Amino acid sequence: MGGTRGWGPVHPPRPDEPVFEEPWQGKAFALAILSSRVACGGINTDAFRHALERLDRAAYLDDGYYGRWINAGELLLTDSTVLAPGAVDARARSLRGEHVREPAVPEPTRPDYRPAAEGSLRTVDTAPAFAVGRRVRARDMSPAGHTRLPGYLRGRTGVVELVQPAAVLPDTNAHFLGENPQHVYSVRFDSYELWGADAEPFALTAELYECYLETTS
Repeated sequence: MGGTRGWGPVHPPRPDEPVFEEPWQGKAFALAILSSRVACGGINTDAFRHALERLDRAAYLDDGYYGRWINAGELLLTDSTVLAPGAVDARARSLRGEHVREPAVPEPTRPDYRPAAEGSLRTVDTAPAFAVGRRVRARDMSPAGHTRLPGYLRGRTGVVELVQPAAVLPDTNAHFLGENPQHVYSVRFDSYELWGADAEPFALTAELYECYLETTS
């Protein structure tokens, strides 16, 4: 859970775990992908992740992995008014034989979104701000919207291990505010730097966008 305490140990998947434990999960996966494309006017993984983040606790945890995908897809469709609020619940109740009045189909207000190219990799004209071996600090920031900077890295210092290709910035792309491509860096953090002297000894490497980083004094 992004380094949040209190959720217990991580349980790795079984080596023989199937992609879909039950048939409905495959349908949920397909419906979530289709919903995202219809709502966003194209593939926008960042907008879908932001929808996942905005689910309440029950919608995110109680319905399981593929259940939250369905819930996120429904949220995106509601955001773009492809669906009216409560339309899915009303239809489900009607299919169960209840006499429920379903809301009228609204006029869609999809975002004006077209990706500049396939995938997330892009080319930028500026040189990387940080070189391999440079000590950097993850910015201590608390953005109101979507970000891929984990909370447990903010304000912590690490070392650049690799300069990755530039990519679309999720923080703006999730909100349809432009791709804003930036260089990406693989940064190594010591476990003691992140979780204190009582942490198990290991190194954690994170891929971080240029705007997430600053030089150390």
